[in-house]
Amino acid sequence: MLFLVLGMGKTGSLVAEVARERGHSVRAMDINENSGAAAITPPTLAGVDAVIDFTNAEAAVENMRAVLAIGCRMVVGTTGWYRHMDAMKTIAERRGGSLVYGTNFSIGVQKLFRLTAEVAKLDGYKFSITETHHTTKLDAPSGTAITLREIVQAARPGEEVEITSHRVGDAKGEHVVTATSDVDVIELRHDAHTRRGFALGAVRAAEWLARQPEPGVWDFRDVFDLL
Repeated sequence: MLFLVLGMGKTGSLVAEVARERGHSVRAMDINENSGAAAITPPTLAGVDAVIDFTNAEAAVENMRAVLAIGCRMVVGTTGWYRHMDAMKTIAERRGGSLVYGTNFSIGVQKLFRLTAEVAKLDGYKFSITETHHTTKLDAPSGTAITLREIVQAARPGEEVEITSHRVGDAKGEHVVTATSDVDVIELRHDAHTRRGFALGAVRAAEWLARQPEPGVWDFRDVFDLL
């Protein structure tokens, strides 16, 4: 397969590396080479099986508008843009584009989401979330922490769930869900040692998306079992 990787930061560069390791051809474009998504044109996307975006929230929205309007497939690992979700779904539906998005493409984190959903059903506990990332991460709290809060609140409507964010050095990503009762504490923790898990999940999502016969929009949480 041929993938176009947008964003050559730490994770984007690793996505390109992992894709090549898995036998794929890769074109890569740094965010500065694609200002305002100007480089996303039908000739640029000719022969591309899927676009993988790890840029920033503003650039990701511009890139999605361009890619989906051409009717191509796209995996977006960038977070912080979800207020535009309805607009992106509308473009994809009208133009025949496909999208897989997610707050975290690590398979381990996907399991954390499911474990959190189970623990959130318990009565008598108060929940809190702590997340730690590198100092250059712009959004806080992280998209993963927000997803964890949404999972807890889906099981416990109206309950406040505090998120504490830390930005430390080159931390790859740590998320801790704590459930505290009068008699004990339950803690669910995922600590990424490297970014490879995120990169591998994104590449596997792109492989899956490229094989889909019909266009659509999917949350990675709903399809990772199918990879």
